[in-house]
Amino acid sequence: MQSPIAALLLAHLNPVTNTHVSIISYLERLYRTVYVFPVRFLEYDREINTKSFPFPYALRKTMIESVFKGTSSILVLPDYTFRAPFIKYLPPLMSPYSWFLRNNIVRNVSESKFVSYTGDQIERIALRFYRLNPIKASRLEISASSIKEMMYVQAKEEHITNLEQKNNTNWHKKVPTEVLELINENWEIVRGFASSPDQTLKFMGMKFPTEGFL
Repeated sequence: MQSPIAALLLAHLNPVTNTHVSIISYLERLYRTVYVFPVRFLEYDREINTKSFPFPYALRKTMIESVFKGTSSILVLPDYTFRAPFIKYLPPLMSPYSWFLRNNIVRNVSESKFVSYTGDQIERIALRFYRLNPIKASRLEISASSIKEMMYVQAKEEHITNLEQKNNTNWHKKVPTEVLELINENWEIVRGFASSPDQTLKFMGMKFPTEGFL
């Protein structure tokens, strides 16, 4: 039976995987509205992407909407947005900017009550402190990082040049067909990051682009 409250999913979704789709479908069955927040990193109005975060927000939003087309109870919103300099959001909980981010996330939630989803125990503790009401869930292997690595390996193989050969790989089975098509249509993004260093740093368990951090 569907609950009259909402569910929030804050995630990288870079790219959207079969596991992401399973989580969103699970939440849709239980809750009235599922709000999906793909993370963004902005310097002024320019999105910063790195090897760890290659696909821009607009493309990730299209990935989700292409899978759940016509589903009005799943909303993809841009409010999970860090604005440079990113260091101002640290340390979590103590920084007023981290609370501003939290409030910005929930301001467009129509329902008076909501829960959030994570399968990670540490993330669940943080969400509880931010009063985002995390539900208890088992950790699922999303494999977005391993999928990106397989894509980058493929992009560096110069002899793989056509769509049929690109589809003859392991990673394409880990993403929905609609997402696979979008990735192939935007393969230049993958090719552009494949041989570049990853301009991403990890600070207090959180990943940020190096550009715009300070």
